[in-house]
Amino acid sequence: LIEIIAVQGNQRVEPATIRTYLTVREGDTFDPARIDRSIKNLFATSLFADVSISRQGSTLLVRVVENPIVNRVAFEGNRKIESKTLEGEISLKIRSVYTRTKVQNDTKRILDVYRRSGRFAATVEPKIIQLDQNRVDVVYEINEGPVTGVKAITFIGNKAYSDSKLRSVVQTKETAWYRIFSSDDNYDPDRLTFDRELLRRFYLREGYADFRVVSAVAELTPDRNDFFITFTVDEGERYKFGVVDLST
Repeated sequence: LIEIIAVQGNQRVEPATIRTYLTVREGDTFDPARIDRSIKNLFATSLFADVSISRQGSTLLVRVVENPIVNRVAFEGNRKIESKTLEGEISLKIRSVYTRTKVQNDTKRILDVYRRSGRFAATVEPKIIQLDQNRVDVVYEINEGPVTGVKAITFIGNKAYSDSKLRSVVQTKETAWYRIFSSDDNYDPDRLTFDRELLRRFYLREGYADFRVVSAVAELTPDRNDFFITFTVDEGERYKFGVVDLST
């Protein structure tokens, strides 16, 4: 039987709190399955970086290594997006519990913010600075990169109208030096959705009632500076109205 449950390694978390996550109590038999569940319960709290439970005679020894507390969160290299905006996107805050999973998720969130602003070449590198009293500073080093442009727009399946004609229909434009005062040559997934509707409206006006955009695919170039955009269309048949007579 387990006569004593001893806790070691805790600094901030009270032993009584740790015991509440255990599925065994003093007076119980040593059950490996329940011990395994207890370890999983403690890890699930995100309070601990490491947990082990061992038996020493009639004593159940619970050893924990607590996750650090966040002392400071900072951003470096961000010029186009304010730190206040990025702070609102991440889950790690001052005095919250640090975990690697949170940092990984926050890194993805920061990248999503930059992608929504058209900067698909942005990179984020988290740096963890160890401090005393089991505290850490978290610094996100950001390389914003350039606004991602559109290198080429091509169409597949169009027979009635040329690529150049259809390029004039969509709002997205290919990157060119003379578009310095326009953002239409920056890749925007929402604009791409609007382009599909513009193509549909154009073909409908021209009598192609069955027209549809099969797909609109944006492929990022290896250097992550530009996109290749390909519209696949199905024009369908063109319909013409005959003579319309009115009778009273």
